Amino acid sequence: MNRYFIEVGYKGAAFSGFQVQENAHTVQAEVDRALSTLFRAKVESTGSSRTDAGVNARQNFLHFDTDLPLHPQFLYKINAILPADVVLNQIYSVPAEAHSRFDAVGRSYEYTLYTHKDPFMQDRGYFFPYNLNMDALQEAAEIIKSYEDFTTFSKRNTQVHTYICKIEESLWRREGERIVYNVTANRFLRGMVRGLVGTMLRVGRGKLTMAQFRTAIESKDCTNADFAVPGHGLFLMKVHYPEGLLTPYPF
Repeated sequence: MNRYFIEVGYKGAAFSGFQVQENAHTVQAEVDRALSTLFRAKVESTGSSRTDAGVNARQNFLHFDTDLPLHPQFLYKINAILPADVVLNQIYSVPAEAHSRFDAVGRSYEYTLYTHKDPFMQDRGYFFPYNLNMDALQEAAEIIKSYEDFTTFSKRNTQVHTYICKIEESLWRREGERIVYNVTANRFLRGMVRGLVGTMLRVGRGKLTMAQFRTAIESKDCTNADFAVPGHGLFLMKVHYPEGLLTPYPF
């Protein structure tokens, strides 16, 4: 049995999330359907990262096993089967024990705000026409890096055993009429990036002091975080793996 990692990107607007769910339209279900159609046999993949309804991904991964040979035009044929809002960018040969979720060593997300009405940004950013103190946002983003316990920024009904995360990058930047938050960590909790963004926006608007922001983090109480920012402003940008794990399949 051969194991393969596949790299996908998708626009999340039409989906109820990434992971297969009963009676729901999901990205993983579409990928499994396309693989099963091409191989003419049932294929069930395993995803690397769950994303919520509306959330987009520049890069996400799944893995699957098969003894069947890969068609020389595998990428072309799979993309012809997949809907227009999902793309399979690459397939990789990996060791039989490799796991798309558990072998990931980090993930990078980006959250985009746009400050002036723009129909071309709809479903790809959060329209936020309010004044923001960029210095305060940047200070809050830097403060986040000094913490490891992110219980405050985890939604309830999660199945994790620890709320410890190591934040490697946390920063805001302005790009014309776009304001973008970038964050990279070894792992993320359910709703964590949206909780961070929503709570920092309260700091940027002067509704929360820096001391209150620290108190919210240290409270380990999710009712002190703001998760209200919409999913469509969020992009999973990159899933990080150990160097040398991924070998593009030699068609």
